[in-house]
Amino acid sequence: MRSSEVYAGEPGAVAAARRQIAVFFDRIGGEDGAVAAPPHLLMEAQLVVSELVTNAVKHTTGPCGLDLELLSDAVEITVWDTSSAPVAVMGHDPARVGRHGLEIVVALSSGFEVTHTAAGKRITVRLPL
Repeated sequence: MRSSEVYAGEPGAVAAARRQIAVFFDRIGGEDGAVAAPPHLLMEAQLVVSELVTNAVKHTTGPCGLDLELLSDAVEITVWDTSSAPVAVMGHDPARVGRHGLEIVVALSSGFEVTHTAAGKRITVRLPL
């Protein structure tokens, strides 16, 4: 199962992306032979999507998109944007104020990959089922 949406680079994109992941999880649970996702997974997926789409909106001027895919053992989340700027995942630092978003994303996911494209970049994470 897959789902994809494109958003204008505006703050409303974050709420729309959170709704998209909720609908995706509803579809997962409603299919015949439904995949049993742990109850906390939707909240974690919404947090991951919020962090990634917030960064896309905050650090780019163009559109961004969210691609979701159900794999046999995980939900794959990909957020793309039009910026070619490198992604900086900062190390754990409880004294740092702010800039913990990607740290949270990495902590929740079983995989984190950045792919640079001609149009910008794609960040893909996997949340295990």
